Amino acid sequence: MNKSPEPIQRSHNPMDLTNCNLSVAIVYASVSGNTKELAEELYQIFLTKSVEITIYSIEEFSVSDLCDYDAIAIGTYTWGNGELPKEMRQLYKAFESISRKDMTTAVFGTGDSCYPMFCGAVDVFRDMLFVHTNLAATLKVELRPQEQDIKRCEKFVEALLLRASKLSYPQVNSVIRK
Repeated sequence: MNKSPEPIQRSHNPMDLTNCNLSVAIVYASVSGNTKELAEELYQIFLTKSVEITIYSIEEFSVSDLCDYDAIAIGTYTWGNGELPKEMRQLYKAFESISRKDMTTAVFGTGDSCYPMFCGAVDVFRDMLFVHTNLAATLKVELRPQEQDIKRCEKFVEALLLRASKLSYPQVNSVIRK
């Protein structure tokens, strides 16, 4: 398995009306490359918004950094019969143990609808994040992102940022619209 490159961090701050500087992390696991591709697509959309965005493969992310972000988007593939991949279990347990409703989260993943538990790991994360965090959005993509998924990706990013901005900056009614 190739070692992933260093985490990418870029900021994009055009003249935005909200003056919000939300800090967002994308943390993903990918075996086939499909979830990585989806994470990178989401990252590109985040770059068009007025946020601090960092993308990590699960191997690069330290769970001790969970509380350093206003929002976290988790990307996972599904293993076996709808199970969490082994490398995502520590992150899952960390979210369970911190139980912070002031942390905004979202979960995304790729899968094959031929399997009975299509994107089952996304559902497992979703259910736990709903209980322990402020879950904003869920996104499931068939195999790898296609042109028709771009609009759904944009809505996913907007939902996450809107929810995070309401928690972090309650005086702001809308956020990060270009």
